[in-house]
Amino acid sequence: MPQARLRLTIPEEVWIGRLTREFPDATFRILAALSGEDAGVGLAELTGENPGGLLQEMQGLEDVTSIDVLKHADGKVLVQFETTMPLLLLPARDSGVPLEMPFEIQDGTAVWEVTAPSDHLSELGTQLEAFGISFSVDYVQQRLSDDELLTERQQRIIFTAIEKGYYDTPREASLTELADALDIAKSTASETLHRAEEKIIKRFVDELSSDVETTTQDGPVRN
Repeated sequence: MPQARLRLTIPEEVWIGRLTREFPDATFRILAALSGEDAGVGLAELTGENPGGLLQEMQGLEDVTSIDVLKHADGKVLVQFETTMPLLLLPARDSGVPLEMPFEIQDGTAVWEVTAPSDHLSELGTQLEAFGISFSVDYVQQRLSDDELLTERQQRIIFTAIEKGYYDTPREASLTELADALDIAKSTASETLHRAEEKIIKRFVDELSSDVETTTQDGPVRN
């Protein structure tokens, strides 16, 4: 299933876009969110040089109808808020694309990672344009589930290798012992293990390369 990373430019008239531009060094980390027709509720972590100032400014916004401060310590503020303008959530809702939480907003830009069928991703783009939210695509890649990545035999040998200590340092089981535990030939164990390791490593490198490419182009995305 396709996985994409999008960068959304939040319109100036939307409170969360305006607020984060006024505090460009702050990060608005959305941990959970829910939207209805006329309102939305969110759980967010505010961090940066002056999260208290951002919170004070947020409390004075007309579009933010309530704020509950759940925690304020160590330069972080955890808040639950309600808003009459959950514009950022509506395109995802209307296109049937679930947002992966958490996601971050900084200096008027939100970074989304979404996984959905191609037609849903296409509809998401249409909905973003309809709501006046411009965006760019960092990458689109095919995301395989763990079951799709490895065959049943490859999963079995990887799990057994971990269980027997084949990957421990120092190694607690040899390839011969691993093959005996699985009741297969040593050559079969070697080939199956190599193919499984190849898939796992290539997937890891592909995902890491996507992150490195994004960091190189746009600077690091803070966690």
